[in-house]
Amino acid sequence: MENTPVDAATDADAKADWLPPSRHAIDTQLRSILCDVLGLDADDVEKFDGDTGLFGHLPELDSMAVAGLLTEMEDRLHIIIEDDDVDGEMLETYGGLLAFAEAKAIEG
Repeated sequence: MENTPVDAATDADAKADWLPPSRHAIDTQLRSILCDVLGLDADDVEKFDGDTGLFGHLPELDSMAVAGLLTEMEDRLHIIIEDDDVDGEMLETYGGLLAFAEAKAIEG
């Protein structure tokens, strides 16, 4: 189907009206992902702050679990994570992972 001028205008309007999710929404979703993928207790994850250690600190978050975590983040946060995006710094702390997820959400 060909894009008509009306369709193109509607697409442009939709993109202009799009806003990334709030920091709170991303934080809530990310905590849920950590609980679901790693089997962590929700009460424990609720206590995570920006300095809470993740990779190398949580035995549940090993190299095998990272792939599942990133896949769930892509699915639930509607982001795309490229291989080049993944490094130890983004997985080091909860604050680093949250900042990464926020940046990806803003990229759209």
